[in-house]
Amino acid sequence: MASRLTTIGFDADDTLWHNERFFRITQQRFAELLADHTPVDLDPEHLGERLLAAEKRNLGRYGYGVKGFTLSMIETAIEVTDARVPATVIHELIEAGQMMLSFPIELLPHARDAVAELADKYRVVLVTKGDLLDQERKLAQSGLGDLFDAVEIVSEKTPEVYREIFGHRGDGVARAMMVGNSMRSDVTPMIAAGGWGTYVPHDLTWELEQDKAPEGDPNFHQIQDLSELAGLVASIG
Repeated sequence: MASRLTTIGFDADDTLWHNERFFRITQQRFAELLADHTPVDLDPEHLGERLLAAEKRNLGRYGYGVKGFTLSMIETAIEVTDARVPATVIHELIEAGQMMLSFPIELLPHARDAVAELADKYRVVLVTKGDLLDQERKLAQSGLGDLFDAVEIVSEKTPEVYREIFGHRGDGVARAMMVGNSMRSDVTPMIAAGGWGTYVPHDLTWELEQDKAPEGDPNFHQIQDLSELAGLVASIG
């Protein structure tokens, strides 16, 4: 009997390696740099809300990743200071964004073993979004690149994108599983496309990547970490 699954897709950031922690570190630096230039009642929490709002409205312009985040920090700094933010602060925000592009890649537990084990029996595809050069850099530094049959760096993860990727890179979306830490990007659109979605929680997940779990859908699964993935895939067949 033919296998039900032939292709496994992996998200990259905060599924295979740490990423969100660097955004949190930089956001803390953002708050420190603006502390002396913003109203007293604008505490770090509300400043973070203003930054998140800027990121959300800028997704359509800049997409995901460090560059869009840096531009959103600059935009927010100008807004909350009524355009009085010093040029020196803007310069330091740019430097903070550039620093994010040089942070070393640290794999999450079981990431290499999970990809390598499945690569022996299935097609494995990396499906990620963000800055093209930065994602290529992280993949190269991760040491996982040779394990993947294909790499897809996309601007957004939608049902249509998943149908196209797994139709081109596999035997169709119905015989593919997407694995990731984002319910909104890795799980719900994959299931909506007719495929399998497996959620791997991460302690730090960006607010805009959160979504309601499709509980009760037979194609939805959740695992504690990547050490459980091969067993789950084998159980599906």
